[in-house]
Amino acid sequence: MEISTRASQLTPSLTLSIDSKAKAMKAEGIDICGFGAGEPDFDTPEHIKQAAIAALEAGFTKYTPSSGLPELRQAIADKFAADNGLEYRPSQVIVSDGAKHSCYNAILATCEAGDEVIIPSPYWVSYPDMVRLAGAEPVIVQTSERNHWKMSAKEFENAMTPRTKMVIMNSPNNPSGAVYTREELEAIVEVAAEEDIYILSDEIYEKLVYDGAKHVSIASLSKEAYDLTITVSGFSKSYAMTGWRLGYMGAPEAIAKAVDSIQSHSTSNPCSFAQKGAIAALKGDQQPLSDMHDEFDMRRNYMYDRIAKIANITAVKPKGAFYILVNISQLGLTSQNFADRLLSKANVAVIPGAAFGDDRTIRLSYATSIDVIKKGLDRFQDFCRTL
Repeated sequence: MEISTRASQLTPSLTLSIDSKAKAMKAEGIDICGFGAGEPDFDTPEHIKQAAIAALEAGFTKYTPSSGLPELRQAIADKFAADNGLEYRPSQVIVSDGAKHSCYNAILATCEAGDEVIIPSPYWVSYPDMVRLAGAEPVIVQTSERNHWKMSAKEFENAMTPRTKMVIMNSPNNPSGAVYTREELEAIVEVAAEEDIYILSDEIYEKLVYDGAKHVSIASLSKEAYDLTITVSGFSKSYAMTGWRLGYMGAPEAIAKAVDSIQSHSTSNPCSFAQKGAIAALKGDQQPLSDMHDEFDMRRNYMYDRIAKIANITAVKPKGAFYILVNISQLGLTSQNFADRLLSKANVAVIPGAAFGDDRTIRLSYATSIDVIKKGLDRFQDFCRTL
């Protein structure tokens, strides 16, 4: 049986491969320390859950407009204005089934066969395949630990060709935790504006920044930036709502209208009662965000301090998100080999950097309890000493 070319071009998920192995070992009763999680280990705040429960009990279980409830789109527009300095009308806001869905819709609405999309590496695992599914070609720009895993404006410019249609920026970054400064983003916008290159700005980790770093929304930098940028965020990371599958974008009117059409013919609308929870998230008590942020920050400091003392590996202290990218290139193993051996010999699960376009690295998540972090790092350190 034949499958489509676009489907056959997709790469298997290394993150799911490691996760499935770890779960199989847990099912056998093996004590696994998992550092692979890409989701907060906290429960969704109670007032958000109660809003969804109330919606269910009230029978709010029918279709909504394809781009989301008007009240939610207005709340997101208000959030953009208050938090990001962005003036989006509700008609420019599209609510989707997760920020991943928002990113994919944005690429579908702007890119086609023959176009190129520039992606700094290490990148979130799904970006290149999203681009391929849209018929375009990903162009990977390799960054360096020396530059804190960030693409410079010069590197961006050197990667551009007449076919370049978009650049994907992710700050705070998964997997590196890098946070671009205002000046760095301004330089990238200047290059993009010269050739009218779209900027897909994935800002899903915007609430998780540390050490005085400031999250800057690219679209807020100038009129040119606003006209070229599709701003994506969501509820998964900040509000611990990963399973709720709600993300959103703010975009120029023409792009928002195109995404609305795409969504109406693909997934219809986001989950009705989940949207009521999202309204409560934006309008309700924000203290849970601060509490989760502070816990992540404590774990980040502990994990980095431990890793910094291990011989023959290096890491840049992350400024955002909940990951640390560790350079293992001195150990002489591929990232997949390292991850496989670490799991089988030390019962510790990490994500190989090959999944993110950088085989020199592995990713550790601190979205797990401090007890697991302490135990897992003891095992990790002992394992590294054997190499």
